[in-house]
Amino acid sequence: MNGNLAVSHPISACPHPNEVDRKRIDRALENRKRYRYVTPMVRPIEAGYEIVSPCCSRNVDPAGGTIDIARLEFQDRSRCWKLYRKDHGAGRWVEYGEFQSLSRILELLNEDPDRLFWQ
Repeated sequence: MNGNLAVSHPISACPHPNEVDRKRIDRALENRKRYRYVTPMVRPIEAGYEIVSPCCSRNVDPAGGTIDIARLEFQDRSRCWKLYRKDHGAGRWVEYGEFQSLSRILELLNEDPDRLFWQ
């Protein structure tokens, strides 16, 4: 028997989306400060998640339809997360920042002091 017990475990090309983190995001959003009377939804996308929610403020959609809140993308190469906010006027995602942990993004989304996400 070989004395070398080191075993190589390949890391998947992209571990996201996955059901564990999707539920983690879902649960964390229950503690948000803004728009607590609507139920956001976390959708899996390639390499991450999108958060959408009914627009109860009517600021973005006067009819109260479902709008984009945030996009989270895991960067496999750098092992960090990119967070995007939606520029509803231009109809495009705008990069907000890069974060080392999902928990830091969830804290930011729950507080959202500048109303960049929960408009």
